[in-house]
Amino acid sequence: MGLFSALLGNAGAVSLDELKKKYDTLLTDGEEIELGFKLIRDTFIFTTKRLILVDKQGITGSKTEYKSIAYKAISRFSVETAGTFELDAELKIWVSSETVPSIKKQFNKSVNVYEVQKVLAHHVLK
Repeated sequence: MGLFSALLGNAGAVSLDELKKKYDTLLTDGEEIELGFKLIRDTFIFTTKRLILVDKQGITGSKTEYKSIAYKAISRFSVETAGTFELDAELKIWVSSETVPSIKKQFNKSVNVYEVQKVLAHHVLK
């Protein structure tokens, strides 16, 4: 992920090996990491059972919040692809009956947003 994209808050893909090393302790029995993305300090992970948002807090980032969202709680989502002159694509997720998206994430062009959409659709539309 380029520094410019990172500074703008865009997410880039993270390798499964790196995600497993860092976040394996968060997983339940039989749960596997499928896909993950990293912003400057934050990470979000799609597993076989839920979406995990890792939020580094404070100036030093030593405090961390791990938020889990069951796929069944996601009522809808949208993926907006990057245009010709745009730097990023955007993911919006609505949880339960909320009228505004609960989660908004931006991806740099190196991320295949169709892959993100496919993982979400696979779990949410079960």
